[in-house]
Amino acid sequence: MSNPRIPVDDLAREWLQDPEFRAAYDALDDEFALATALIEARTRAELTQAEVAARMGTTQAVIARLEGGRTKPSTRTLERFARATGTRLRIRFEWPAPAQR
Repeated sequence: MSNPRIPVDDLAREWLQDPEFRAAYDALDDEFALATALIEARTRAELTQAEVAARMGTTQAVIARLEGGRTKPSTRTLERFARATGTRLRIRFEWPAPAQR
């Protein structure tokens, strides 16, 4: 008996039609954005997780957790990450779109 393979994109489209799943997914948007920004800063600096960790005085596992979105880093940690990757940390508040207020 064979297992049919379903492309991940097809599953995502199906799951996102469920209002509860969509709400939970949308609630993670900020965490996804932070994880994406961390990964982008590191890769643009052409550094491995281990190299960033060494520059920060921490371990590769800590960097993996940061990039995986499994932790909510402090501003101090984000500043250290920025220095390690040669970037500048900028934090800003944004107003939601009018329909979301």
